Amino acid sequence: MKFSVSAGFVRGFLVGLLLFGAASSFAGMILLSVANGGGIPLAYLDSTPFSSYVVPGIVLGVIGGGTQLLAAIGLLRRRRWALIATVVAGFGMMVWIFVEIALIREYSDLQTVYFALGALELIAVFALLGLAPGVVRGLTQTRERVAR
Repeated sequence: MKFSVSAGFVRGFLVGLLLFGAASSFAGMILLSVANGGGIPLAYLDSTPFSSYVVPGIVLGVIGGGTQLLAAIGLLRRRRWALIATVVAGFGMMVWIFVEIALIREYSDLQTVYFALGALELIAVFALLGLAPGVVRGLTQTRERVAR
């Protein structure tokens, strides 16, 4: 059985993922910075260079949420740089999770969710670039028409 969706569907799905990533990163920034962890024990920071959650929260919101939002806006406006911004946002989300686990040495199921979010963003970019030609039918059909 062959699975194939349109490029427009993948682009819309990707924008949804990016907007979710941006919104949750901004919410995380508020919880970490304003509520100093939002209920996460300060003891988790004992093995890190941080004495509070303010700096990690700002980094999460500005860099994590900012790249997610920038990539979503780029895709919505069909900018040439949008897929590169999406790759940066996806890898950034995955790196955030790796660094978080390495520093706090604690694990939460949410870390798996956000790592998967970054991975899904990258997979969607691969599909839009034609690196998964059996998945996205719109791009391969367009290329065949141009080649004729």
